[in-house]
Amino acid sequence: MESFVPIGVVLLLVLAAEFVNGWTDAPNAIATVVSTRVLSPYQALGLATVLNVLGTMSGTAVAATIGKGIVKPDAIGLATVAAAMVAIVFWSTLAWYYGLPTSESHALIAGLSGAGLATAGSGVLLWDGWRKVLIGLVFSTFLGFLGGLVITVGIYWIFARTRPGTIRRLFGRLQILSAAFMAFSHGSNDGQKFIGAFTLTLLLGGLLPEFRVPLWVILLCALTMGLGTAVGGWRIVKTMGLRLTKLEPVHGFAAETAAAGAIEIASRLGIPLSTTHTINTSIMGVGSTRRLSAVRWGVGREMVIAWILTFPVCGLIAWAVAKVSLLLW
Repeated sequence: MESFVPIGVVLLLVLAAEFVNGWTDAPNAIATVVSTRVLSPYQALGLATVLNVLGTMSGTAVAATIGKGIVKPDAIGLATVAAAMVAIVFWSTLAWYYGLPTSESHALIAGLSGAGLATAGSGVLLWDGWRKVLIGLVFSTFLGFLGGLVITVGIYWIFARTRPGTIRRLFGRLQILSAAFMAFSHGSNDGQKFIGAFTLTLLLGGLLPEFRVPLWVILLCALTMGLGTAVGGWRIVKTMGLRLTKLEPVHGFAAETAAAGAIEIASRLGIPLSTTHTINTSIMGVGSTRRLSAVRWGVGREMVIAWILTFPVCGLIAWAVAKVSLLLW
């Protein structure tokens, strides 16, 4: 068994990354319900905190993919996980400062991969997990956009002869449910990823005989993410809900329902995807039903740049930190 001190340090780094996940990624779940003024920011953050925790406790399929499907657990060590967490915390905090929603999913996968390559070479990567990551990209990009567009068009068709005031009141109530569904689905996918990293650390440290997720790990990580959401979620809510496009409750309902549905399907299949990508593309799909110019594509471009940079930046940071750690550990 490894010394408890390095294990404790790595576990704290995983919790730090989960906390950052709470303030940078989890707010995506309630950005639209704030922008439509259905809930106040504090009410929405409270909703996101509670439902993210419940979603995180709903399964472990994604945790297993992250913990034993991206890199070979028997080929890496604690330094690998530590390096990945340092990269995630650095990059995500920087993006949070500028109000850019980043993908902690991609940051975690890139971090583990970059650190794994530094530790054990190219043979450390596992195709089965990466195949699920690629499927997740399809889910988050195309299902998000098309789902938002199709649901919005369907609502317009069904309620074509209904007064606008009636529609606003109806979907103002329904959007609370869709926001809760979105927050729950975020927990079921993103929340599980760091549970996987935490459990992997316990396995590498010799505290678990095999990869299985204890209940106390689920609770600890869920509460850590919930605390992060409650503390620092407003910056991302502002970018997502107020800058990307103007939303009414009906649009928020459509975007959240489409994104949450895609995320839940992925979670049950053990597919790690970016909830940031999914809700963003859903909002874009919804905005496009009015006119393409309704979406502030300049803001969208900033987000896309942040997404694209996440893989190489987090991978390189983790690679460099792992190389240094191997010399010092």
